[in-house]
Amino acid sequence: MDIAGIAKKFIKGKTFSLLCMLMLIIVFFWYFSPNHSFLSVTNIVIILNSMVLFILFAVAVSMLIISGEVDLSPGFIGTAAGATMAALLEGGTVPWFVAVIICLLMGIGFGLINAVLVNKFRIQSFIATLAVGTFLARGFSFIVSGGRAIPVRDPVISWLGTARIGDVVPVTVLISLAIILVYGTILSKTKFGRGVYLCGGNREAARLAGLNPKKLSYLLFANSGMLGALAGILFVARIRSGNLDGTNAFSFPAVTAVIFGGISFGGGSGKMLGCFLGLLIINAFNNGLTIMRVSPFWQDVASGLLLLLALTLDYISTRRANRASIPKSARRLKQEG
Repeated sequence: MDIAGIAKKFIKGKTFSLLCMLMLIIVFFWYFSPNHSFLSVTNIVIILNSMVLFILFAVAVSMLIISGEVDLSPGFIGTAAGATMAALLEGGTVPWFVAVIICLLMGIGFGLINAVLVNKFRIQSFIATLAVGTFLARGFSFIVSGGRAIPVRDPVISWLGTARIGDVVPVTVLISLAIILVYGTILSKTKFGRGVYLCGGNREAARLAGLNPKKLSYLLFANSGMLGALAGILFVARIRSGNLDGTNAFSFPAVTAVIFGGISFGGGSGKMLGCFLGLLIINAFNNGLTIMRVSPFWQDVASGLLLLLALTLDYISTRRANRASIPKSARRLKQEG
């Protein structure tokens, strides 16, 4: 394909649309923000820092959505993991790394419960993961914490949540960027990633190609639970406390960013780059509204409108893709009939 063809394909793609939208947001808020502070180094770091937990949840959710499933439990799993870690560290007898390993394994356990409900009991993933999150994981948070906030005083965990490279870039930002880069590479460059796309596009074709969709589902749900637990650990490290609210409210915005970034709810398509750009657009947009002192209530309205826009664009693109896959002769017969 020549350079002109590549450029034309890129312009028609989702990534180009997201980049244009991001540029519009940057220019708008740079111009209207007080003293053009929107593009200051401090504010850029604030935007990236606000994305850390959302990146982990979005990566977890996007892997499953691409495979044809959905997971609404990572936010609640993160809260349970954070409360568990705070409880383990409270007495000072459990080393920090043991507490972290236990919490990650617990996240994997919740993910496997999701997988069993979806694959063994044939419950729709939307319902199964919502039930596991809102009842099982949330209930576990109450049991572990005893309904109270637990302070975390471990120096290593506190360092993890507050340390900055060169006194500028938070360590948690580097961790989240490394994770989305690694998973993006796995999706686009490995056989496992191609299997995820194939299962999301056509499960029967995946079976005929020698793949095991159920096994893949177990791996992806376990991975989602692990990333949710990691997000909960980082959240507790930031605020130095395990509480009952934790990361409960993070899952739905992550799904919004995933769909907005071009990962189709129907499965089989999407990239981590689009997911990252979707997160960047939403967080930059909310940050710009905050700088301009727009009420948080209106920010929620704006986020809802972004979700509706994302779902509408996803529906339109899916419909166009389906039309393009139908041969011209079949479309002609359908119109004549």
